Amino acid sequence: MPDPQPPAPLAGPDEPPPITAPAPDATAPRVWRQEILLVLALSLGASAVASLISFTGVLTAPGAVAAHTTTLVGSAAPGRPWLDLSWQLFRLVTNLIPVALVLHLLARGREGPRTIGFDASQPRKDLLRGLAVAAGIGGSGLALYFAARAAGVNLNVVPADLPDVWWRYPMLVLFAIQNGVLEEVVVLGFLVHRLSQLGWSFRATTVTSAVLRGSYHLYQGIGGFAGNVAMGLIFCWLYRRWGRITPLVIAHAVIDTVAFAGFTFLTAHDPSLLPHAGPATAFFRSAVTPAGQDR
Repeated sequence: MPDPQPPAPLAGPDEPPPITAPAPDATAPRVWRQEILLVLALSLGASAVASLISFTGVLTAPGAVAAHTTTLVGSAAPGRPWLDLSWQLFRLVTNLIPVALVLHLLARGREGPRTIGFDASQPRKDLLRGLAVAAGIGGSGLALYFAARAAGVNLNVVPADLPDVWWRYPMLVLFAIQNGVLEEVVVLGFLVHRLSQLGWSFRATTVTSAVLRGSYHLYQGIGGFAGNVAMGLIFCWLYRRWGRITPLVIAHAVIDTVAFAGFTFLTAHDPSLLPHAGPATAFFRSAVTPAGQDR
């Protein structure tokens, strides 16, 4: 008969008691809610509040809504290209911090980027899907913008206004990619995933995600809000169908690249295409704003 094992020694007076981790199932919903609030407060949720304040300022200012102008990607230090570049890179990096936070929270919960389909496991399929979505949404979005402008409910949106220096086009492409990564990881992948874990229905998560997407574009006017709500509804449906946000990140990046770089290229060759500049609209910059640019 084997000798009985001696009992584990008790903790001494100078030794801390053993730590018992709380049951994850009991605390997970509360933690998920806190994570959602924290991520949105540090990123696009704050941008939605700032956008609402900005549009309220337009509505209460003299003149029509369509007489105001907002710039998506503007210079941070006019006439000082190297300082301007430093600010642009600073904005680019800091705007992606919420993405790093989301990935950290997923990893801490024993999940990961693959949980929301944010990986390179299907590069060809993701690219083709992204290009197809960009082609379909890009054209309809442009038509909606012109319709909203004609109706007088949208500001005059200048996609890009960077100085004519060597880093202009690379920065425009990088900002377009940043927009796609930030918005789709936070508002589509993370938010929809966490709300689904909390028991929300597909309809409720879709409406919430889409309305939030529209809200932080409200600084552009009613057209910007409505167009992005529609885009959010479509993206949520595609995310549910594919289970991946990577093709939607690609689509978003392509749409913004065409808008930023295409506008810059066309107006550089034909300045008459530049829209009439109305009063600039102030937009308070939170820690992170979608696109991270001057509004």
